[in-house]
Amino acid sequence: MNGLYFIYITNILLAGWISISCLATPKRAAISVFSNSLVRTEAIKTVGGIWFAVLSLSALGLFFPTQLIVLLAFQLLYKGSWLFAVALPALREKKPFPKAMAVSFLFWIASLPFIFPWQNLLG
Repeated sequence: MNGLYFIYITNILLAGWISISCLATPKRAAISVFSNSLVRTEAIKTVGGIWFAVLSLSALGLFFPTQLIVLLAFQLLYKGSWLFAVALPALREKKPFPKAMAVSFLFWIASLPFIFPWQNLLG
């Protein structure tokens, strides 16, 4: 259970920074969050809204850790998908992509399966 609290707290810190950056200063977020690898559009604010939802649900996860593991499963799926569909092709084609984000996503999908209470999700 302690691992879940660590994950939720990490989510709160990272999702908080990303969501506030994307919602309040999208131009700066294009540089700091996305490593200047995309053109600033209103989509950055949408990403900020999604990350704000992750932040909010992670805060609830501190009080209801096993009830909100579906959020962590969602993150595992979308981060793995993003790495496979966006980061890997960009790396192969030597195109810009948010490298810091890719590293954090890679760390996430490599470590979360060992902390994740699979029995609570599947059974």
